[in-house]
Amino acid sequence: MKKLLMVVSAADSLTLADGTSHPTGFWAEEVVESVRVLREAGVEVTLATPGGALPTVDKASLDGRFDDAVTALEDLRTPVTLSELGAAGFDAIYLPGGHGPMADLASDPALGALLADFHDGGKVVAALCHGPAGLLSAVRADGTFVFAGKEMTVFSNEEERQGGLNVPYLVADRLAELGGRVTTGEPWSSTVVVDGTLVTGQNPQSTVATAERVASLLSA
Repeated sequence: MKKLLMVVSAADSLTLADGTSHPTGFWAEEVVESVRVLREAGVEVTLATPGGALPTVDKASLDGRFDDAVTALEDLRTPVTLSELGAAGFDAIYLPGGHGPMADLASDPALGALLADFHDGGKVVAALCHGPAGLLSAVRADGTFVFAGKEMTVFSNEEERQGGLNVPYLVADRLAELGGRVTTGEPWSSTVVVDGTLVTGQNPQSTVATAERVASLLSA
């Protein structure tokens, strides 16, 4: 059985560009549906957070469709501590979104080291919506970005604008500045980009397709 490490943000707030604090967390659909698709494909999923902290669901993502599933997902109540894990025990790593990753995963050194190990070992690295903010942590000691030159997608600047949240930075722009080849589809479209073993999805609408591509790569 293939094994996948899902890294979920433990942040419950994001400091906006104007200095105010905005409640956030993980996006319900992106965690619940990704776990469902992967487990139905026979993938063993382990959920981890920075410090092993209990993750907070972004209340904006609770619209009645996934509320019960979030409550029922035992993994969210028993996360593993991210810094205690190594790439050797897994075949893939997966970063779902919500704005939370912008607050903690983007600068988490343990995640950065893990991502480099997964990439260098030719293992699958996946990130969804704002999850690619976590890729920003993957900068080597010499200052080079682990995923420089890789084609990827992420929650687009236009989607961020339409969402109306005054975010402290644009993830798409930060990734491009580090050397990522960022491409995005139409706002709110299901858009997945695969470059070798890097799989990225643009938004919540891309959740199922992203998880399916990861499952497909793991079964190949």
